[in-house]
Amino acid sequence: MTTFVSDIQSYLDEYLRIVEISDSAEALNGLQVDHDAEVTRLAAAVDACQATIDRAAELEADFLLVHHGLFWGGLEPLTGRHGRRIRRLMNAGIALYSAHIPLDLHPELGNNAILADKLRLIDREWFGDYKGERLGVSGTLSMPLHDLVAAVGEIVGSDPQTLAFGPSVTSRVGIISGGGGDMIAQARDAGVDTYITGEGKHHSYFDAEESGLNVVYAGHYATETLGVKALTEHISNKYDLPWDFLDHPTGL
Repeated sequence: MTTFVSDIQSYLDEYLRIVEISDSAEALNGLQVDHDAEVTRLAAAVDACQATIDRAAELEADFLLVHHGLFWGGLEPLTGRHGRRIRRLMNAGIALYSAHIPLDLHPELGNNAILADKLRLIDREWFGDYKGERLGVSGTLSMPLHDLVAAVGEIVGSDPQTLAFGPSVTSRVGIISGGGGDMIAQARDAGVDTYITGEGKHHSYFDAEESGLNVVYAGHYATETLGVKALTEHISNKYDLPWDFLDHPTGL
């Protein structure tokens, strides 16, 4: 079966509800760079940076799926590093597809849903409003906090930082991957006693302390590897294409 960029694009646009879900303007979800050749190899990465683009080219991938696309810096001329990224993609014949919030909140292959699956949360509910969409997943889980932190670290491959201001044994756990430190109050209001996210700003310490919540910072990058891996594997199975995950951790 011959697969073209337009085939994968059409499927992902519908599967992820790209048009329906609001996001920051810089996300520019969907196909960001096109090519008209057959797709023969997929690649996945958290970020569309020079290192992952170069690695995709070395592996002769022709469709790169990322969580953070090319335009997080806003409008930029096609010079300097931005121009180098674009030229490398186009010269190597690599299409680039980005899915940010639509992937975070996807009920099956999203970052939050997958981590909830791996932690075996039950009685799940969605919480945390982002531009009219429920972004986070919460669920029941009774587990000593230190065991939960260890389990999260093992799943995402990080050494989490914990703000232990809640119970020593968890009851209700909430998850929002990436930079969810500014949603601690929404986690509290959703009845969560332990909140897992990627990173937060300095003041989030006091948000956690004064809300009486445990907050587990497991890394922005680390918590957002889950969705792109799962989604690319899904596309690989659907179109019978090989794929690689291009790991380029930031440690943040």
